[in-house]
Amino acid sequence: MQQLLQGIIDGLQQMTWIDVTAVLFGVVSVLCSRQNSVWVYPTGIISTVLIVYAYVQPGVGLYGEAALNVYYFIMSVYGWYHWTHRDRRHREVAISRTDGREMGIALAIALLGWGVIYLVLEHFSDSTVPVLDAFVSSTAWSGMWLLARRKIENWIFLNVSNFVAVPLLFYKAQPLYAFLTIFLFIVAVNGYFHWLKLYRLQLNENKS
Repeated sequence: MQQLLQGIIDGLQQMTWIDVTAVLFGVVSVLCSRQNSVWVYPTGIISTVLIVYAYVQPGVGLYGEAALNVYYFIMSVYGWYHWTHRDRRHREVAISRTDGREMGIALAIALLGWGVIYLVLEHFSDSTVPVLDAFVSSTAWSGMWLLARRKIENWIFLNVSNFVAVPLLFYKAQPLYAFLTIFLFIVAVNGYFHWLKLYRLQLNENKS
């Protein structure tokens, strides 16, 4: 326990303005996501770019997490477009539930991604945590894909990723990002139920 606390203290002392800015924009982004606001994407893009830079620094070596944030960047651009895309009635894409096909794709992304990322990290990087790093990344990939499509179940995949990421980040002496992830976990639990409420309101409005 003493070693863990010392690692947290050391990590906080070593944090830079880049770390602080990345975390602040990450907090704003997840709050926008919870509120079903399209601002989740521009704020998220800024956060992910800074996080990638932080994770590839010497001594950190969270390459899977860095790759995950590159994926976040790509999906943020896609999600930004998809959320603001208008249908034939000029309405934004609405919140919806994940159907069987989409769930199958999400699970495939998580499982296949886990295997592929693990092999890459194990054989082509100096990562000391390839299994967990790959798992965190692949489950978050699925969550981000569902978020971009405005599916309620995105919160489930993202929180599976967050749950594993917290101890991993503490282990790698990244306490600021670990605390951010704890915050993300709490907001994601609340976000799931908030989106579920919004979805039910949409159904009632369509019936009326």
